[in-house]
Amino acid sequence: MNFFGYLELCKPRIGVMIALTAAVGYAAVAESLDPAALVVLVLAMLLGSAGSSVFNHFYDRDIDRRMKRTAGRPLAAGLISKPVHALWFSGLLLVAGLWLALGAFNWAVALHLFLGAFIYAIVYTVWLKRRTWLNIVIGGAAGSFAVLAGAAAFDPGVWLLPVLMAITLFLWTPSHFWALAILLKDDYAGVGVPMLPVLVGEARCSRWILGNTILLVMSAAVPWMMGLLGAVYGAVSTGAALLFLWQNIRLFRAPGRSEARQVFLGSMQYLSLVFLAVVLDRHLPVLW
Repeated sequence: MNFFGYLELCKPRIGVMIALTAAVGYAAVAESLDPAALVVLVLAMLLGSAGSSVFNHFYDRDIDRRMKRTAGRPLAAGLISKPVHALWFSGLLLVAGLWLALGAFNWAVALHLFLGAFIYAIVYTVWLKRRTWLNIVIGGAAGSFAVLAGAAAFDPGVWLLPVLMAITLFLWTPSHFWALAILLKDDYAGVGVPMLPVLVGEARCSRWILGNTILLVMSAAVPWMMGLLGAVYGAVSTGAALLFLWQNIRLFRAPGRSEARQVFLGSMQYLSLVFLAVVLDRHLPVLW
């Protein structure tokens, strides 16, 4: 068995991001942090994310072998001789994650985990990715369910702040991924995947990214404006928003791969700071 090949199929970096998103959702609504609950939540989300990621590798192996960035992936490169084994592995991981979520928490956590995996594996990978530029817009909802799962792990009845955070995550994905798509435009064009910069070019795509980012930072300010989060969140998220907007404006003024790379990296920095702001705002007195 190719252990490292199967590990790569799980897309650990995406899994860690999904798990951290769920943990932030938990921290946003919990009065105090339960380390044991957080560990179990993180493990369940890692399993669910891995299940959908393995399926993504399985389904996309034909185009992966034709793209420079993905040609070395285990299934694309033939490092795993029987792709059907990966398909079974995908199902096993998802079932394990759902079982853990349902057994340790409640049906709401399991449902959100399932919906996130379903949207990424089926809605995005199978239905939308090769058909429409809206692929990543609609598919971006997959990450939003992680924050809802995290909040439901503490209390499924607390919904307003988690929903607002989920909307922010939904709006974050296009700015993040369209910037990456500019960097990978030739790869996507070569395999016929209709990512936005392939269809409209880098200049128009940069305008779409800026417009989406404006909506993103506005949505991130709503919890503070509604009094659901306090001054710490307001200060940190506003500072992060100004920096990210400036990176977007630079891309708008000079569309190209260099500035797109800065927006792509800046999007991860922005989201990390917003996550940190939520945790600090809710738990800073305890951490002190």
